[in-house]
Amino acid sequence: MRAPSTTPRLSRRVAVAGAVAVLAAATALANRVLPGWAYPVCGAVTAGVLIGLARLAGAGYADLGLSRRDWRRAARTGGLGCLVVAAGFAVALAVPGLRALFDDGRVGRPAPADLAWLALVRIPLGTVLVEEVAFRGALPALLGGGQQWRWRPVLGASALFGLWHLLPSLALRRNAAVDAAAGPLPLPVVSLLAMVGAAAAGVALCRLRHTGRGVLAPALVHLALNSGGLVLSWLVQRAG
Repeated sequence: MRAPSTTPRLSRRVAVAGAVAVLAAATALANRVLPGWAYPVCGAVTAGVLIGLARLAGAGYADLGLSRRDWRRAARTGGLGCLVVAAGFAVALAVPGLRALFDDGRVGRPAPADLAWLALVRIPLGTVLVEEVAFRGALPALLGGGQQWRWRPVLGASALFGLWHLLPSLALRRNAAVDAAAGPLPLPVVSLLAMVGAAAAGVALCRLRHTGRGVLAPALVHLALNSGGLVLSWLVQRAG
């Protein structure tokens, strides 16, 4: 294993436990307690705390996927991933059977100003920033991954990414396509399947992070999926 980039002042085990506790508190606050305007603030603060914990445990910025020297490569990799996302959206819009994916009751019909807030502030800071820093940066580094691909850190961080989606998964049946596909399955089963799917997506995003040598790569793809999907869902429902 590569030597730590800073002198550890905190053991890795303590840092991992602290990171998990911080994330558990953050998801409970964001999904059940805080008002909507505080969601991105909570995300940004949580990301900062996680970076601080990882640094105290000896992880360098390169281990976290935050090295400035790799940002160009990460941006190029993420940009290519965004093109793939755009192509997928185009196919979904073109195929009638797939357009139901955009019929999402969670989106509603917000005013344009509210939509801009969601797509440009709430999602980037409250969702993408904290999730990429946590599950593609801090946790893999603390679990022994860092700049190298190791399955145990990747699977550990991705499993926690799946658990992170427990509360959001409880609202999945408000999406018409998900509800139709789930059929008679009870909500706990749908929720479990959603968390497994999120964990699998976490592994793919970890691969993107290592290919691009930085969390910016998966962050761009994550943003394209979430904000892009939100805007398209809004447009489709508005047109309908």
